[in-house]
Amino acid sequence: MPRAVHLLAFGIFAMVTSEFVVAGLMPQMAVGLGVTVPQIGYLITVFALSMALGGPLLTVALLRLPPKAALMILFPVFLAGNVLAATASGYPAMVVARVITGVASQAFFGVAISLGSQLTRPEVRGRAVAVILNGLMLGTLLGLPLATLTGERFGWRAAFWVISALTVAAALCTLAGVERTDRPEGSGTFRSELTVFRSPRLWLTLLTSTMVIGATFSAFSYLNPILTEVTGFSSGTVPLLLLAYGAATLIGNTVVGRLADRYTLPVLLCGLSLNMAFLAGFALLARLEVWAVLCMLGIGLVGVTMNPALVTRVQRGSNARPLVNTVHSSFITLGVVLGSALGGVGVDRFGLRAPLWLGSALAVAGLLTLVPELIRRTSRTGMPGPDRGGDPGPADSEHPAHAPLHAGQTP
Repeated sequence: MPRAVHLLAFGIFAMVTSEFVVAGLMPQMAVGLGVTVPQIGYLITVFALSMALGGPLLTVALLRLPPKAALMILFPVFLAGNVLAATASGYPAMVVARVITGVASQAFFGVAISLGSQLTRPEVRGRAVAVILNGLMLGTLLGLPLATLTGERFGWRAAFWVISALTVAAALCTLAGVERTDRPEGSGTFRSELTVFRSPRLWLTLLTSTMVIGATFSAFSYLNPILTEVTGFSSGTVPLLLLAYGAATLIGNTVVGRLADRYTLPVLLCGLSLNMAFLAGFALLARLEVWAVLCMLGIGLVGVTMNPALVTRVQRGSNARPLVNTVHSSFITLGVVLGSALGGVGVDRFGLRAPLWLGSALAVAGLLTLVPELIRRTSRTGMPGPDRGGDPGPADSEHPAHAPLHAGQTP
């Protein structure tokens, strides 16, 4: 595996740490900015909405640049957003900071995944992108607890300064260690890039991704206040619990990455069903410490870890170009918007258990989006068994040169 692939994961690690830091510092940021906890939760929504809407636009603007050059533009933009967050004098400035970092983060994901594919042989591309995806999981495992501990010990602004330092380190490593490729990220005209989105099946597949991530983030966005105010853990214990949650996501990603290529649909069916059960169980047993932790870890195992299966499914019906990766990522981040925003409304009206019930309902909705494919699969083969490369979607026939990549790819 080329060293550059691991360096790309380092960049994603910095981006994800910035995305998740708000979830670990909600009470402190609410006091520091003079707002309520649900308003701080909406900063997660703002970040995700900026990713979903602004990320593809920025990606299109960078399509004609060599990928390394595009990354070296995105790093300073992302750094500027984090510095603004660290120095924000009020809530409006923090909202602007989250918009800037969200847009840059989304574009970085799309460019980094495409570059990682260019730097590796076709037979190991799936593994390469899985390594890059580990930057996302390690952001949950290490970045979030690190930022939370830093914020609790030195103040929430210090957490954003640490992320800024990580961004500079990742940029320097990318500059020194990632090879320059002359081929730009895009190929063909912008109009030809859009033809893949004519497929109704692709849009339903994208909707599945929104439901999967929305179910998870409805709970994840409010884990800190749920664990402290409902379950009764101390604020000093929460970082350790988040570390355990991150470890569960890393394990789940490894397992799903191994299975997603051959068992895409069964993995998604099983993952969504288990996530529904864990979320409902957490809501029912939130006051019991042991059961609450077990359900939380279960959500970590089968929540965002469905990403390899989600991306494999999307690319089988489309292609592996940066625009497809970024738009799919936008639908995933729309799930973050949906989960965190509706979760905030639920907290305001019904209390801190509401996001857990909402997440369980979104998991059910995700299962329903799989029904048409399940019916097609069972009517053709008699059972939803191993995927042998999947059915070629309309985009595959229109763009035969763009074969889908392997399992483990991420938005």
